[in-house]
Amino acid sequence: MSRLQVVSGKGGTGKTTVAAALALALATEGKRTLLVEVEGRQGIAQLFETEALPYEERKIAVAPGGGEVYALAIDPELALLDYLQMFYKLGGAGRALKKLGAIDFATTIAPGLRDVLLTGKACEAVRRKDRSGRFAYDYVVMDAPPTGRITRFLNVNDEVAGLAKIGPIHNQAQAVMRVLKSPETAVHLVTLLEEMPVQETADGIAELRAARLPVGRVIVNMVRPEVLDAADLELVRTVERSSVAQALSAAGLGGARRGGNAEKLVDPLLEQAAEYAERYALEQEQRAVLGELGLPLHELPLLAEGMDLAGLYELATELRKQGLS
Repeated sequence: MSRLQVVSGKGGTGKTTVAAALALALATEGKRTLLVEVEGRQGIAQLFETEALPYEERKIAVAPGGGEVYALAIDPELALLDYLQMFYKLGGAGRALKKLGAIDFATTIAPGLRDVLLTGKACEAVRRKDRSGRFAYDYVVMDAPPTGRITRFLNVNDEVAGLAKIGPIHNQAQAVMRVLKSPETAVHLVTLLEEMPVQETADGIAELRAARLPVGRVIVNMVRPEVLDAADLELVRTVERSSVAQALSAAGLGGARRGGNAEKLVDPLLEQAAEYAERYALEQEQRAVLGELGLPLHELPLLAEGMDLAGLYELATELRKQGLS
């Protein structure tokens, strides 16, 4: 497994949930994982039912087998202050610039710089080693921007080309790209079995490949359970109404006479089955589209009880079963 796992997806597909579950899955058996948030939404804190994350690496969960998950919400303004201190030793002058609003101004007018700072912080965590020479984290998982912006966000070398041809910013971008375009990185895309998310996933993969960024896997989230298989659906399509009424009656759901309870249940039941059949056919079509992308495909179930911390651990277990650990 690549040490930097980037998770993107169309809005509403649950990419933050998948990123969090992946961080838990990768932290099993004593591993150490850093889960990074770059959009300032505090979605990770909500999922792990903890207070808002500060701009520091903080332990938020223990994985099965004793592994640990740390989290970091990267603030681009504070990251720029770190950067200025690292390369220019500004010290108090940097803090003065922040008070004057210059830091926010710089990261706003130069979105390429902002992305360099965000990705650079994650890449620094990937490369960081402790005093014994071991990596500080076995894996870094980034909850990245949505699919429509992911290639531009990761392709920071192009973004800063107009800002700096030489110097620390240029060197930082080069160092970031060495990580992002190496086997150390894998970009996973989260989708649903719906036409628009699947199309955006396909487009995103094409853009990532064109930029020579390493595409990892496609993760289909919130997959509904299969209630009826293809044979059942064919039976629903051809069955006689009277046969359904008789079956309901035999099951103790009313008499088979016209106007009886069983008769009243037939139409709603067949309508539900028809709706399910339509959705089943659409989902199968989208699975076929995803299958043509030439990437490993994983599916995570829709949790009947909704998403909470227990559900997050359940999804992490499912990812481990499917080999993502």
